[in-house]
Amino acid sequence: MKIAIGSDHGGFFLKEEIKRLLEELGLEYQDFGCHSPESVDYPDIAEAVGEAVARGEYPRGILICGTGIGISIAANKIPGVRAALCHDTFSARATREHNDANILCMGERVIGFGLAREIVKTWLEGSFAGGRHQRRVDKIRQLEQKHSK
Repeated sequence: MKIAIGSDHGGFFLKEEIKRLLEELGLEYQDFGCHSPESVDYPDIAEAVGEAVARGEYPRGILICGTGIGISIAANKIPGVRAALCHDTFSARATREHNDANILCMGERVIGFGLAREIVKTWLEGSFAGGRHQRRVDKIRQLEQKHSK
């Protein structure tokens, strides 16, 4: 599985830690920035990762900013993206099983590196349950189409 990963300056150090985890897990990734703790605008990073995931170039993405909030809001503006902000493993599992989330968002200023690593592992191992959840994901897609006109 190839992962698209990105952060703004507020998530830079956690992104670097998650890249190490991906390497430990033997997963290929592309870093869409930022490449230093210098200030950047999170919507730019969310757009780059979100579009790569929406185009199908990467089945999953990970986005990190200071809180995870702004970058998740920005990513969810891209049709085809289902970005989920998770700061615990229960949510990480549920968002894969129930929502088929294709981008995981986290906040470096909210959680520690150890918990973040567990969240990422849980999220990557999760799979979509389908069934009644498929109907709901289909309704999300319908909302996207309806409101993107």
